[in-house]
Amino acid sequence: MSFAPKDEHEAQIQFALERGIPAILSVIGTQKLTFPDNAFDLLHCARCRVHWDADGGKPLMELNRILRPGGFFVWSATPVYRKDETHQNKWKAMVNLTSSLCWKVVAKTLSDTSRIGIVIFQKPVSNSCYEKRKEKNPPICDNENRKNNSWYVPLSSCLSPLPVDSMGNIFSWPEPWPKRLKSEPISLSTEQDAVQEFYKDTKHWSGLVSDLYLKGLSIQWSSVRNVMDMNAGYGGFVFSQFWCSSY
Repeated sequence: MSFAPKDEHEAQIQFALERGIPAILSVIGTQKLTFPDNAFDLLHCARCRVHWDADGGKPLMELNRILRPGGFFVWSATPVYRKDETHQNKWKAMVNLTSSLCWKVVAKTLSDTSRIGIVIFQKPVSNSCYEKRKEKNPPICDNENRKNNSWYVPLSSCLSPLPVDSMGNIFSWPEPWPKRLKSEPISLSTEQDAVQEFYKDTKHWSGLVSDLYLKGLSIQWSSVRNVMDMNAGYGGFVFSQFWCSSY
């Protein structure tokens, strides 16, 4: 996901899509983003003009919620590389906030040509850092705040604990794209009969699209763009369209 202003930075999403990587453009305000927890591999902000430390750091805590364990936040903004007092104060605030979230800096560099800097943070893959913090601020979300509900819900000021399976193990990184499309989601291990339903859904939509949409309708599919599944289910309809270059 990219938090980009409506200018030339929108092309970041196009670069990803052309390489077969699902990507989306988004903005953040006072409400939670309409995505489930631990959904994204990477979040990107280039001059997105978001004050991540505002309101006690709630905007960045929301990124922490939707970023999967071990996921990355790529930030390219003036506080990363400018040395005046104002920008350095903003950078220190960001460092303090990311440290409280147990994020670590995996890279920080400055381009020799553009003189623009970039920093990459990584979300932890274990709850141990949360437990070892001297100051439990922000606190871990309680069961009421942990409900996986993000529609018209205000930003929260707590940390969602990392997801674990029935054995207490942290969920591992999913399959790379495009193999991930036909691999069962890791989160399904916590739902009864969900794995069987997932493969059933995939088989159903693959057959429906192949037999009906591709062969049974007189449609020039090369001219169709931006097809959206309004009843996503387990994503079988999306997988069945992967044959199309416009996907």
